[in-house]
Amino acid sequence: MASSVQIPLVGGTADGQTVTVELDTNGRPPLTHHHLGTGGLAEAQIYELEAAREESREWRYRWTGPAV
Repeated sequence: MASSVQIPLVGGTADGQTVTVELDTNGRPPLTHHHLGTGGLAEAQIYELEAAREESREWRYRWTGPAV
């Protein structure tokens, strides 16, 4: 089992980018990703994990809005 995986970001300012995240002991990525803007945390965007295809364990992070 891979210890990390690349997951695409969908929506928001980082749409189309991918992030590399570590998998937990059950082989799942973190439930959220905070994508930092040029202003650091002040411009962070929140993305939540969703299954793209559960049967093949493919995921994506969907934009939910700004952190502040």
